[in-house]
Amino acid sequence: MWYNDSAAPFLLTGFLGSETSHHLISIPFFIIYLSILFGNGTLLFLIWNAHSLHEPMYYFLAMLAGTDLGITLTTMPTVMGVLLLDKREIAQGACFIQSYFIHTLAIVESGVLLAMAYDRFIAIRTPLRYKSILTDSQVMKVGLGILLRGFVSIIPPILPLFWFPYCRSHVLSHAFCLHQDVMKLACADITFNHIYPVFLVAVTIFLDALIILFSYILILKTVMGIASTEEQSKALNTCVSHISCVLVFYITIIGLAFIHRFGNHAPHVVHISMSYVYFLFPPFMNPIIYSIKTKQIQRSIVHLFSVHSRA
Repeated sequence: MWYNDSAAPFLLTGFLGSETSHHLISIPFFIIYLSILFGNGTLLFLIWNAHSLHEPMYYFLAMLAGTDLGITLTTMPTVMGVLLLDKREIAQGACFIQSYFIHTLAIVESGVLLAMAYDRFIAIRTPLRYKSILTDSQVMKVGLGILLRGFVSIIPPILPLFWFPYCRSHVLSHAFCLHQDVMKLACADITFNHIYPVFLVAVTIFLDALIILFSYILILKTVMGIASTEEQSKALNTCVSHISCVLVFYITIIGLAFIHRFGNHAPHVVHISMSYVYFLFPPFMNPIIYSIKTKQIQRSIVHLFSVHSRA
């Protein structure tokens, strides 16, 4: 299908071939979205209100929860609109802005996970200097740097989307807008838009993963140098939640990249399902991981519900 109107709205796509079941499919999606909002919203509330959680580790956790909420609130309206209301049209400007926030928040999340690795590195390698190094102002500077890196680095490939002509089919392959999806519809030279994202992923997400890995090698080396087995276990336990969140984030990224690279003959539903796993699984799992593995979070949750039950 070809369009003469370059400014025509884009059309979002749900699960091809299962359009009659979209209402049923929307039920688990709605439950997952609500769970993400509740889980991450609860973490933010606890960290804001519980004085015992006013530490660098939990400030970074609040950034992670806020990022996960941002990703959820960015994708939820169009996904639920397609599945529940069959609302497929999206204005080009709204599509580009949604794409900008989706990709920005992915880089921000990677940066937050890197900051959390730095926090664990300082806490275990130089515990006596932990609070003097990671002061509140230092945490704020790190957080601001993470946000600036994410929000600025995505501008170059998104801006051209606003002036590209779109004379090909305006049908997108997801229920939300992705840069790689939109640029393929442009009738223009998109060489920069092909090359820049590869470079950006290499110097952000891939580099973050390498630094996180290197930091944990140093952490493990430090822990192995502790004489007491009990102290070794205690030190490693403080890292379990973060390691779990890192694995959830990077395994889903690798899985999505693997499907896009080698799954050309895989059914369309596999590609679509993997993209939803990428956007929903980490935000869904992160609050659960920290609630199960972190005693301070558990105590704050128990205290919160006990206060409300007495009230």
